[in-house]
Amino acid sequence: MAAGAIVDVGSMIESREGVTGGRPCLAGTRVRVVAVGACYAAGMSPEEMAENFPSATLAKIYAGIAYYLANREHFDAEIAEELELERVMAARYPHGWTPETRSA
Repeated sequence: MAAGAIVDVGSMIESREGVTGGRPCLAGTRVRVVAVGACYAAGMSPEEMAENFPSATLAKIYAGIAYYLANREHFDAEIAEELELERVMAARYPHGWTPETRSA
């Protein structure tokens, strides 16, 4: 049985200027590591994440989980900031945000 090429797990996470604000994401996708971490922290399995993020392979999901866990304090703070922003925006725009509400 011939073995495939060895993949460097570190190549499965990337940060690129102009993609997701330069934040770390699963390579070749726009799936941010913070999203994978939030799903993991909420109890979602890697297989469920792969279903919800079809552009990501299961291997990349696992790499994202490992990256999240290795940097958990940083990503948990980012998750908390995003949840707070969502709370503020929901309070400001209780009927949802539209381009018309932007100037309000």
